Amino acid sequence: MIDLSCQTLLTFPQAAKTLPTNPHVSTIHRWRLRGIRGQKLETVLIGGRRFTSAEALERFASRTTAAANGEQIPVRRTQRQRQIAIERGERELAKDGI
Repeated sequence: MIDLSCQTLLTFPQAAKTLPTNPHVSTIHRWRLRGIRGQKLETVLIGGRRFTSAEALERFASRTTAAANGEQIPVRRTQRQRQIAIERGERELAKDGI
């Protein structure tokens, strides 16, 4: 998920220019809609325009590379899932008196 407060937003043409193969803008759209190897590019819609981020491109490349190599795909938890795990851990520590 793209975090607007700390990630560098890119338009799709900007995103295409940052990649070494300079894919066509329609390729970026295809990655968003259909994905590659079951992985889709994260995007956000702001004011009717679609954006991605440099960080989302890195995550997308990492996940698609892992899928291509037959490796386990790294799963990123949502902020809510992370908060729930933290609260669960704190309860367990409190129960053990730590």
